[in-house]
Amino acid sequence: MSKSDHIASDAEYKKIKEAILELFTKHPNKTYNHKQVARHVKQSSAFVQSFYDDKQLSPSKFKSVVIAAMNDLFTADELVETDIGKYRKIFAEHFVTGKIDIASSGAAYLMNDDYEDDIYISPRNVNTALNGDTVTILLHAKKSGKRLSGEVTEIVERSKTEFVGLIQVSNKFAFLVPDSQKMDVDIMIPLDDLNDAKHGQKAIAKITDWNVETHNPIGEVVQVLGEPGDNETEMHAILVEYGFPLDFPKKVYEETSKIAHKIPAAEIKKRKDFRGVCTFTIDPEDAKDFDDAISFEKLSNGNYSIGVHIADVTHYVREDTHLNDEAVRRATSVYLVDRVIPMLPEKISNEVCSLRPKEDKLCFSAVFEMNENTEVVNEWFGRTVIHSTQRFTYEQAQDVIEKKSDVLEEEIHTINTLAQKLRKQRFKSGAINFESIEVKFRLDETGYPKGVYIKEHKESNELIEEFMLLANRKVAEFVGQKSANDKGQKKKAFVYRVHDVPKTDKLESFAAFANKFGYRVHTSNDSQISKSMNGLMKDVKGKKEQNVLEKLAIRTMSKAVYSTENIGHYGLAFDFYTHFTSPIRRYPDMMVHRLLQHYLDGGKSVDANEYEEHSRHATDLEIMATDAERASIKYMQVLYLEDKKDKVFDGIISGVKDYGIFVELTDSKCEGLIRMKNLTDDFYEFDEDNHCLIGRRTQRKFQLGDTLQVVVEETDLQKRQIDFALFENGEVLKGNSNRDTKRGKKPNKKSKARAKASGDFRKKSTSKKNKGKKKRR
Repeated sequence: MSKSDHIASDAEYKKIKEAILELFTKHPNKTYNHKQVARHVKQSSAFVQSFYDDKQLSPSKFKSVVIAAMNDLFTADELVETDIGKYRKIFAEHFVTGKIDIASSGAAYLMNDDYEDDIYISPRNVNTALNGDTVTILLHAKKSGKRLSGEVTEIVERSKTEFVGLIQVSNKFAFLVPDSQKMDVDIMIPLDDLNDAKHGQKAIAKITDWNVETHNPIGEVVQVLGEPGDNETEMHAILVEYGFPLDFPKKVYEETSKIAHKIPAAEIKKRKDFRGVCTFTIDPEDAKDFDDAISFEKLSNGNYSIGVHIADVTHYVREDTHLNDEAVRRATSVYLVDRVIPMLPEKISNEVCSLRPKEDKLCFSAVFEMNENTEVVNEWFGRTVIHSTQRFTYEQAQDVIEKKSDVLEEEIHTINTLAQKLRKQRFKSGAINFESIEVKFRLDETGYPKGVYIKEHKESNELIEEFMLLANRKVAEFVGQKSANDKGQKKKAFVYRVHDVPKTDKLESFAAFANKFGYRVHTSNDSQISKSMNGLMKDVKGKKEQNVLEKLAIRTMSKAVYSTENIGHYGLAFDFYTHFTSPIRRYPDMMVHRLLQHYLDGGKSVDANEYEEHSRHATDLEIMATDAERASIKYMQVLYLEDKKDKVFDGIISGVKDYGIFVELTDSKCEGLIRMKNLTDDFYEFDEDNHCLIGRRTQRKFQLGDTLQVVVEETDLQKRQIDFALFENGEVLKGNSNRDTKRGKKPNKKSKARAKASGDFRKKSTSKKNKGKKKRR
């Protein structure tokens, strides 16, 4: 309050503020406006009533005092404005910190372990937060029947500050229009900070400033990627979009250059020597980073010695080095359609550590003596040296299994027989058989997709899979189970791969949907769930609805994560499970190697907190890597269909939304959208519970899993989107663009206004859709 008001002395004014604050404190979940506060404090505070009477104040004069006091309390963060003119008291428990996930609509959700459900943040309350940021939000008062909501008050940590997109240049300003659908604000680039980027090029811009009062962040171009549509440009753009670096730092290369290929004789003496034992690798045809090898030896007692030998990455990559720091940061290799972005430099991943044939290699091994019933009667873990005698591709190993080749015939057949027994036992124990379809592309020398095919999963894949699962399980049991059984000993901290039970409501929803296709999924207990799920996966194989049901089944399950808290692995039906077998491409496996050796050496339990932090980071990066891989697949699918607009394709409805239906092509698994505007024979309404659109007049249904024919209407490489049109009775059904909003077309969240050559400043949209939004378009 201004001193010129001369209504209350400083002491009187202080007591009025205290009375107001006491009112809000006594009613923490209530909101009051100025008028309500003025009425309540007169009634509840003898001092305020006496002040009002003694000064002979008019209601308007007294209200001005209350307004001034409330504004001071608001500025001091004692009160929060929950709606226009409405306030409530702020308590420490009203603030929640977590990661924010921003939807394409502009709304956001905060994830926090203390809350079962995500906290909703409306677009106007997101403020300057960006997708993935760690933020603090102020919780709003919970309204009956409504989900918990809040507003962003602080950006604790940016998940990223560099974004990839198209450069648009005007006479006075330039903008980078981000590729990401979750980044719904353009970055303004002063012309002096373009760094030679040209209009229409793809570039990386870094946010340098974002005043809370401005609509757009300010940034500078840090790298020009090239022309849009160029394969190299687009693959690099995908990597940057998902936060993966394009190259290694100079210090990492310097450390890598000092690593020798030759193994010192002294190092070999420290290890168990398997160079005289039959050893081989099985990997994809185009693989160069061979993580694992299998050794086979028949013992005099009739049992078998099976060695699972894993590249000893941590022998070369030591802690407290730039190389290790970079591995921590990346956490995983990224597999795009046409390339691998390794977690470690290629000298390590493809040369020094890769278990190439006819070369001595250092390994960390899990060796099992097992009988013909796959019972493990003895196990050993430790450092080894191996010499692989044969490098198989999966196709070559399959030829041996199918007796089309006799290379290591006896060894491969015996190991495969054991693997199939392990597989059968695993499913009998309750494991669920999820085999999602894997789309692959035939590329020409420029990276252009000449064809699409579905990768087959055969017994040679299962051979490697089962023995990697065995090694991962046994390592986890060795540390976790032994630790649990040692009475009086502290439980040993370890990195597990855990998978929680699925949520009941998701299971029941999936079971109801599968029932529409004639499949029964029982959800009463774990045994019935796994049995009926496996039966479903077997029954749908080769049928038109296979991919749709497999995808939905996987989405029904919880996400497997890394954690130091072991809860078991539901999908594999293992009580103890970890990742030990791929340290070249996964940092959690490197952590497991170090911890296993530490405990083999008799070390005490380590502090779990550091490993838990690394585990969470690795989980986050694994999700990002998967999203980047999917984006590269989607880009190639769009590119593949770009010149096929006159061709009719068979497809199946793979998703239903209020703005249209998603269709997956039967032969190539390319997915696109038939928008509502192109369904011209009726007015269709969305039935979310039954996954369908229903015609209001004809009652015609478009339901998840239905087959139909489509043609390609539009392809957009920049957005990686495909639009289909329905093909019926020899005709293509197309609608009018002015029907979009009536028929539920999903609105474009980015403003259509771009910086134009005339030099007009980028203005905030004033459409009804954007009213009330702060700092975001």
